[in-house]
Amino acid sequence: MTLFLPRRTLLSALLAAPLAGVAGRSLAAPLSAAEQDLVTRARAYLQGLSGARGRFVQTDPRGSQSKGSFYLQRPGKARFAYDAPASRLLVSDGRFVAEADTRLKTVNRYPLGQTPLALFLAQDIRLDRGVVVTRVAQLSGGFALTLQDGRKQTRGSLTLNFSDSPTQLLGWVVTTVQGSTRIRLTELERTSGLDPKLFQTPYPPQRPTGRP
Repeated sequence: MTLFLPRRTLLSALLAAPLAGVAGRSLAAPLSAAEQDLVTRARAYLQGLSGARGRFVQTDPRGSQSKGSFYLQRPGKARFAYDAPASRLLVSDGRFVAEADTRLKTVNRYPLGQTPLALFLAQDIRLDRGVVVTRVAQLSGGFALTLQDGRKQTRGSLTLNFSDSPTQLLGWVVTTVQGSTRIRLTELERTSGLDPKLFQTPYPPQRPTGRP
């Protein structure tokens, strides 16, 4: 699985969380037992998050903020809808991720497996296959894991922030040569039975109705 898309895409900007104040060490050696325990806790939490919805705040490398709503349904489906005046929408239908402009009604599509969303949406979430945990950090009231592409096909890192009691995803950060884009989850509610229409690909191409 490739963690990061080309630099200027919305997808590489979407997966983000606060990194400031994180204290830890870069891992040049195998994880300690305590660090491995945190990785195991994170995986178990993500594996148990079969469906969720909530709100997020995104901060880009220049400090500009935008807000929106998100929906997740594993395996494979997600929706990130930005509040007006932003016109951005991101939808995974289980096979492809569509990055749409709702004002211009344009869309770009990428295979789900080539995006960071694949980490969250897999049927079996793994933090030891295709990615490398390069940093484990203790936070005040929580912890953070930093991941990189284990195949070294892409640059950058993805940091996931979790609370301790209970274990819960707080947000994430994508760091590239252009800087860090951060997403803070202001609400997260476990749920099930989300409307399938939430995950329909926006502006699908028109199918021909007959021969020319």
